[in-house]
Amino acid sequence: QVQLVESGGGSVQAGGSLRLSCAASGNTDKNNCVGWFREAPGKEREGVAAIFTGGVSRYYADSVKGRFTISQDSAKNTVYLQMDALKPEDSAMYYCATGWAVPRTWNRRYVYDYWGQGTQVTVSS
Repeated sequence: QVQLVESGGGSVQAGGSLRLSCAASGNTDKNNCVGWFREAPGKEREGVAAIFTGGVSRYYADSVKGRFTISQDSAKNTVYLQMDALKPEDSAMYYCATGWAVPRTWNRRYVYDYWGQGTQVTVSS
């Protein structure tokens, strides 16, 4: 079993920044990927970013490239999502998830076995 706990959400004005954290515990050895997803009211959950074991391979949705950065601290078993230049359309519940994936499936929900409870991000104009 793996437990994921997100934190760092909040309310900011457009152009502001937030850093989300995803702390993992339990048996994480079988998983090679941690992803961040978001779900806005009335919309499907979508992949935002993912990082693979070792931190070298990182992937982003086109809508966040150049504004969001995913990173990891292996010693703390924590993955971060630095979000800069936030826009109102970034408002959503953000979830982290972990599973075993290959690069072309990083944004597919079905490859992720464990999910956190989510943290709300609200960006006002």
